Amino acid sequence: MVSSTPKEVFIQGITSQGRTFRPSDWAERLAGVMSSFRPGGATPGSHLSYSPWCVPTVIGGVKCVVVNSQLREHEPMAWDFVMNFARDNDLQVGEACLLPERRPTS
Repeated sequence: MVSSTPKEVFIQGITSQGRTFRPSDWAERLAGVMSSFRPGGATPGSHLSYSPWCVPTVIGGVKCVVVNSQLREHEPMAWDFVMNFARDNDLQVGEACLLPERRPTS
């Protein structure tokens, strides 16, 4: 059964006017700031990896940050921060659910 509730929000590095957002490492910077917000809270060394709730990626050649909806439930202020970042920078935001990659069948 497929859930109709989006599990992730995709912040795309494209403004509403279609321009590429700069600086080019914005997604990594945003995800780095969010690295301590993770299931179970921050632990020693957690700043050295991205949080599973806020991950930079490239989709269709566009830099994005995928923000898991669990961040909203566990860290509402962190959720507000990333959503306000997207709004303040006029970035396109979409709701969806990442699907696992299909593995070829033998």
